[in-house]
Amino acid sequence: MKSLFRSCLVLALLVAPVLSSRAAEPKRLIVCTVTTGFRHSSIPWAEKTIEMLGEKSGSYTVVDWARQPAIDVPREPRKPRDLAPDADENAKKRFANDMKRYDEEMAKWTPEVRQAAKEAQAKFDAGVKESLAKLSPANLESQKIDGVIFANTTGDLPLPDKEGFIAWIEAGHSFMAMHSGSDTLHGFPGYINMLQGEFAGHGAQVPADLTAGDTSHPANAGIGASWNLAQEEMYHIKSQDRAKVRALWFLRHDPNKVEEKGHFPVSWCRMAGKGRVFYTSLGHREDLWSTSEEIKDRKNPVATSEQYQAHILGGIKWALGLAEGSAEPNPEVQ
Repeated sequence: MKSLFRSCLVLALLVAPVLSSRAAEPKRLIVCTVTTGFRHSSIPWAEKTIEMLGEKSGSYTVVDWARQPAIDVPREPRKPRDLAPDADENAKKRFANDMKRYDEEMAKWTPEVRQAAKEAQAKFDAGVKESLAKLSPANLESQKIDGVIFANTTGDLPLPDKEGFIAWIEAGHSFMAMHSGSDTLHGFPGYINMLQGEFAGHGAQVPADLTAGDTSHPANAGIGASWNLAQEEMYHIKSQDRAKVRALWFLRHDPNKVEEKGHFPVSWCRMAGKGRVFYTSLGHREDLWSTSEEIKDRKNPVATSEQYQAHILGGIKWALGLAEGSAEPNPEVQ
């Protein structure tokens, strides 16, 4: 019996350093910035910032990217909206000028250009599928990926196995999304149910006075009970059951109609099966993502950019199990 005990003790001592080393290693992430809908100009800044935060914190490493293929697809000119019946003379003149430009552009849209656009679109679609193949459950498992980030993705992304991707998250992995990550996969209920929130539109960019739903959560990042942004594109969110999410940041009024009171979600976290999910609708503007002096026409000060970076890093670390914080739903928060 003593011999068996000694053998088990030796085995435990041998295995412990291996397990400790694995736990201390940076988590392995794949970041997706593919868009089949609107493409944000802030995406390059998002990519730089996410990679930088991982390197500086030592919390995670971006081991691969699911990026947009660099293929330019010619777009057919968009016809101006019909003139309103009660349009005044100025509106009629603008419409006439718009139609003239439209006709001039359409004249260039020859059969050869149409064919070239069709071929470019086919190459683009193939490139998107090749990039998103990295998110197949088989690849995620073989590459030992701990989590996936959707940074300003849009549209109906042709994931190789949508149901399998959700199952992979629910099995105990991490999913994080920023801004238009909620304007993605609208037609796939599994994704909307996992995220527990869906983009429903937005108004003009506005100053935003956010209220914290949980001041102790890592995604609060020590910002406190309130957070004021000089300017941001604030989303309206639908398809959310508040009994299934922990509100982290929210507005107490419609972002564009301050007289309309209520609970307007901005950021939340939740458990999806055994997996952890973090989302923030913030991230439209370059001057939120980055502190760089290269950004022109900055509205949000560098201090706000630093807060945003701390906000998403806290959310990422929580989702990866590297920082403590509750995921208990808090529908009572108003």
